[in-house]
Amino acid sequence: MRLYKFSKIMACVLFAGIGLSSCDDFLNQPDKSTYNADDFYNDDATCYQGANSLYNMPWYDFQRGFFKVGEVMAGNYYWYGGDDTQYWNCSVSANNSNLKDMSYSLWTVNAYANTLYDKIKSSTGVSESVRNTCMGECLTWKALAYFYLVRTFGAVPIIHNNSEVISNGTYNEQYRAKIENVYDYIIMTLEKAIELLPEKDGTGLGRIDKYCAEGLLAKVYLTKSGYDASTTTYETGANPYIHTVKHQRNTEDLAMAAKYAKDVIDNSGRSLEPVYSDIFRGAYFGDESLIAWHWHAGRDPWTQQNTLQSDLAMTGFDETGNTWGGYAGPSVDLMDAFGEDPTRQTRNNTDVRRKATMMMAGDSYDYFYTDCGGFDYLKFVYKGYEDHQGPGEMQSPTGANCVKHLIGDNADHVKYVGTSFDVMAYGNYTQLLRLADVYLIYAEAIIGNDNSTTNADAIDAFYKVRSRSVNTYSRPTSISWEDVKKERRLELSLEGDSWYDYVRWFYYDPDAAINELNNQRRNEYYGLNDLYESWYNNGGYDGGWNITDNVKYNDDPGKKQNVSVSSFTIPFPTEDATQNPHLLEAPQDVDISQFSY
Repeated sequence: MRLYKFSKIMACVLFAGIGLSSCDDFLNQPDKSTYNADDFYNDDATCYQGANSLYNMPWYDFQRGFFKVGEVMAGNYYWYGGDDTQYWNCSVSANNSNLKDMSYSLWTVNAYANTLYDKIKSSTGVSESVRNTCMGECLTWKALAYFYLVRTFGAVPIIHNNSEVISNGTYNEQYRAKIENVYDYIIMTLEKAIELLPEKDGTGLGRIDKYCAEGLLAKVYLTKSGYDASTTTYETGANPYIHTVKHQRNTEDLAMAAKYAKDVIDNSGRSLEPVYSDIFRGAYFGDESLIAWHWHAGRDPWTQQNTLQSDLAMTGFDETGNTWGGYAGPSVDLMDAFGEDPTRQTRNNTDVRRKATMMMAGDSYDYFYTDCGGFDYLKFVYKGYEDHQGPGEMQSPTGANCVKHLIGDNADHVKYVGTSFDVMAYGNYTQLLRLADVYLIYAEAIIGNDNSTTNADAIDAFYKVRSRSVNTYSRPTSISWEDVKKERRLELSLEGDSWYDYVRWFYYDPDAAINELNNQRRNEYYGLNDLYESWYNNGGYDGGWNITDNVKYNDDPGKKQNVSVSSFTIPFPTEDATQNPHLLEAPQDVDISQFSY
């Protein structure tokens, strides 16, 4: 969490009128001769300019950890080797490199949001509507950062005002607040954001509005509903807390989750995007997008860009040679959930989300390589396209590669974003909270502690999500908790959120969550490259599908994930705990009423 760096971070943030530029720049004092933050925010344009940075730059170092925690730990993605194995087997150590970057980024969001909020609040020459909007955006992003923090690290310090921490010299003396205190603080922050934000974004650029914050608050309440401090044992060291008892979820929290989700569904005027794959095309901020990172395709300033395609796409996918994700891929367990099998010659394709989530043998896409007439997965792998050299072999150990977070080649980037990309710098947005998520939050909240429900509104919400992607699906007369849980996985997989569904489940039924994770099929397949290459080269898919004994799933019990109670609280980075030993002490009860906005 790098609290010891707050003083250096804030030296930059306190004077930031233009925005954030890079990780290194956080550590340097900016040239104050060019502007003064005390009077920089003096009109509507500069307020928006300051808030714009919260949609991308301080989140940059969170991207990779966001995916590895959110999807690799959840068993949706095979990413194995070195530090990555720690996420695959759910045993992340305090010295993991991505962990440090992730923690640093989340605390930077908090620092920037806190400082910008105070600056805008005291600004002059700004219209009240824009001032309130930008302050509400600051608080929503801050709440989201804390939501990630508490679900990742458990009990964490509450840094309400960075200026006070720095002036008091107490940035290495921060104590962790109890988990229930952190959730109360997030709720307080979002309630204020909802009070400040407009009902509808007036800029038409996909800025956060009241209903976006309400959607997030519904998700916070749903998560908090399962946490019960009375079933929790706090410890010091590597395992800050241990759940010991299965229990019922808090009905008041469930009711609040349903209330806020229903308000978004009924009154926001938003609707689901008709074509599921369109949600992930370029700079999407349509009706379904509630909260997203709005990236820019440039390296100056560094940290404004999306780099997930570099991590997730196969070698050569974007023409620059700066994609290296081919040797990882969607898990066999996720294929199972979609009813797919990498050793089967034909694809199921009853659920359009599968193809929009992972590419498999036989798949082609009209929205990738639009300058080449479309993208054929195995053609790219074994033959390539002109100016698009493929890897020459099936790199993925599971027989699939990621689709979400990919923009394609430069022609695709120009088509969907409007500009060319740069090396490791793409402009496609990253969806963090979607309307479909809110529909499923509502359905789960209505089911609550029951096994199922016949509530018409809950069924309608579930049905809208599922029927969009499975056109043969008929409206049911009841839905179960298991239905909603599986639907969330299929709808939201590879969007950085799946692990947190398990955290929510773990809060109130730890044994069940652990058991499911430990029984997932996370390993690789053998022999897929020979199978696919022979098939592709012998008649262009018309023949040559020769399953041999060499094509098999690795069921070696010696290579298996090790999910335990401690997996659900990732340790603080070693350097943070060294600088601030209080992070290894039992959390303290914090009176949230001492804070105000």
